[in-house]
Amino acid sequence: MSKMRIIMFALAIGSAVVAGLLAKGVIGKKQEVKLEEVNTVKMTEVLVAAKDLLMGDKLASGTLVWKSWPADGVLPTMITKDAKPDATQEYASARARLPIYQGETIFDKKILLPGKGGFMSSILPKGMRALSIAIPTRLSAGGFILPDDRVDVILTRKPGQAGNTQTVKSETVITNVRVLAVNQVFRQASEGDSVTVEKGETATIELTPHQTEILAMVESSGELSLALRSIAENDGKKIEEIVPVLAEKYQEDGRGKRVSNDTLYVRYGVESYASVK
Repeated sequence: MSKMRIIMFALAIGSAVVAGLLAKGVIGKKQEVKLEEVNTVKMTEVLVAAKDLLMGDKLASGTLVWKSWPADGVLPTMITKDAKPDATQEYASARARLPIYQGETIFDKKILLPGKGGFMSSILPKGMRALSIAIPTRLSAGGFILPDDRVDVILTRKPGQAGNTQTVKSETVITNVRVLAVNQVFRQASEGDSVTVEKGETATIELTPHQTEILAMVESSGELSLALRSIAENDGKKIEEIVPVLAEKYQEDGRGKRVSNDTLYVRYGVESYASVK
């Protein structure tokens, strides 16, 4: 056999081998490189808000979640899963003392637990006072008055009561008053909560210091009732922009005296007014 035939035979065998390897994908196949991310930062889980929470909102199920946080960046005021693994259940009945925004970490100072004081004072605007008055359900729009509604406070004097010895008389004492709470309900119901209060026997309303004094005085002379106002009467104003207004006869003049034609009686140190007829 000649050398040329041997060379041609070797080339043929080599080509066949190469073709077979190419068919199997051995030659020309790129090797896959797997990259694994190595996190060298130690992480822990902290409690954060899952949604925006307004002042007074209930921290019900779904409002709080655990989020990974660099352990070196955890402050002592933060709530960690290692320290309080049941925090989402523990705070389910708590309320926001201040507005809390989605993703913001939860601090003990931002929430109020049931049975602890300070909730009402935390939502009361500066310069205003909260006053609770006894209001039977039948005199509070049948139980449809809820927190953040606006009402007028009406005084009814019956025969034999102070300042009214002959006939039943009703008069509006204060208009456009904000209701802070009905019994122990501080906010209008949300998902899963009751919409109305079955027995609204006590209403907590927001007044100025002077209005508080007037209402406390007139309450002793008759029976108070609440008249629900239409939301359309707010003319698009925000709640904080609306102020309650005293009836003219209970307002003060520049010298701090009441503007009224009623006669003042003082009996054993107790002041009372009688309407002039």
